[in-house]
Amino acid sequence: MSYEERILALQIPGADEQARAEARERWNAVAKPIGSLGLLETAIEHIAACTGSAEIDISQRAVIAMCADNGVVEEGVTQTGQEVTALVAENMARAQSSVCRMGAVAGAKVFPINVGMAFPAPNVRDCRVMDGTNNMTKGPAMSREQAAQAIWTGVKVVRELVSQGYRMFATGEMGIGNTTTSSALASVLLDMDPSVVTGKGAGLSDEGLMRKVGAIKRAIAVNEPDATDPLDVLSKVGGLDIAGLVGVYLGAAEARIPVVIDGFISAVAALIAIRMFPKAKDAMLSSHASAEPAVKAVLEAIGLRAPIHADMRLGEGTGAVCLFPLLDMALCVYDGTSFSGLGIDAYDTDLV
Repeated sequence: MSYEERILALQIPGADEQARAEARERWNAVAKPIGSLGLLETAIEHIAACTGSAEIDISQRAVIAMCADNGVVEEGVTQTGQEVTALVAENMARAQSSVCRMGAVAGAKVFPINVGMAFPAPNVRDCRVMDGTNNMTKGPAMSREQAAQAIWTGVKVVRELVSQGYRMFATGEMGIGNTTTSSALASVLLDMDPSVVTGKGAGLSDEGLMRKVGAIKRAIAVNEPDATDPLDVLSKVGGLDIAGLVGVYLGAAEARIPVVIDGFISAVAALIAIRMFPKAKDAMLSSHASAEPAVKAVLEAIGLRAPIHADMRLGEGTGAVCLFPLLDMALCVYDGTSFSGLGIDAYDTDLV
């Protein structure tokens, strides 16, 4: 069975609306004004619908960081070289990177996965499909089956971590050049001009931004990706890290485990997962609206609102882990004192 056939055979259950309704009723019974925690209440209800239960435990959680390199860096679209991908991934493996430090505060362990780095990182789990993608301005970034293999890698990693007891995930990535591939994917999938969806990434100059936009336009012209076929688009102008993240979303949805979207790159991967399996959205939560120009359009296409607006753009999963403490605080209220426990009449929901 090919990797694509394995993906197509996945069973994605979708949301349990009864569990969502039970979570909403529970919120309405808590001794506070109805809906007063806003998107945090919605997030808890969404988790209940994902897991199928209004009893929620997300205490064991992990960040899955897909690491890969992108051949398009040959076009001068980045400030640093591909060797940085391996250096940061190695730092993740040593629990010393930014997301690891933030994850330690938020109670999340970080698992870096080498799904296609150009340089070795001995302490990072090796699941390489290839040693970085091809230069997409000269042809497809990878074959269709290689893209499917990377997706399947994400599915397998999630299955393993679920078997170890993890009950919530955040997506992260590391890959020099991946804002270029993400912008190319967003341009095709959303039918938007590359100049509109492309930002400066990790510190490009105005001249560098022009090179980046030009590279994306050439890649789309050369490859002619089919916007109605997300795997075709991913293989032609995407990246292995993004493909791995698609698998994380699909694996989480299959297992009824909530997964938090990080920033722009992770959001583009989420959009691809939804285009492949619309019910995958029922397992997703948005964390923050990053500083990349297209993130608003991508989140709107997904149909999710980000509760955190902090102009973050670090990547690695750092924005996603910021949501965990907020969810913990929301759950403290969700599991807190009810109106009846205080001897107070509850709010009339018909009047709200």
